[in-house]
Amino acid sequence: MKVHRLLTLAALVASTLTLSVTRAADKPGDIVAVASGAGSFKTLVTAVKAAGLVETLQGKGPFTVFAPTDEAFAKLPAGTVESLLKPENKEKLKGILLYHVVPGKVMAADVKTMKAKTAGGKELSIKVEAGSVMVDNAKVVKTDVAASNGVIHVIDTVVLPK
Repeated sequence: MKVHRLLTLAALVASTLTLSVTRAADKPGDIVAVASGAGSFKTLVTAVKAAGLVETLQGKGPFTVFAPTDEAFAKLPAGTVESLLKPENKEKLKGILLYHVVPGKVMAADVKTMKAKTAGGKELSIKVEAGSVMVDNAKVVKTDVAASNGVIHVIDTVVLPK
């Protein structure tokens, strides 16, 4: 009888530990970790590092990030990204990147036509048109990518502050 109870207890402990490990593994990382792991935001992650914004975007948040893909950065005129990544352009790059960040967590279901104040202090235009969400002139192509400190919405164009 004691052996049966011990085996039952051991099985219960093992299943609890497995559940805990699974839940920890299922929890998304912060915005920088999620973007780094996605594989389609190499340019964005490089820019975040060059602008000195890694700690900010790993912070408590919550943040809503409109994340341009590598293809979105490739649409910029030739040499633009390389120029922005230079140390002397750090503040300009920081301003552009913060224009893609809105304080708070805004899920796709909560989006409506509005102006949103960005982390850089500028206003970003968000509108729903013909079933698509537009952020300035960028189309949101994927929504609600979870991060531990917010959410990422993927956009097809880099948006620039006015």
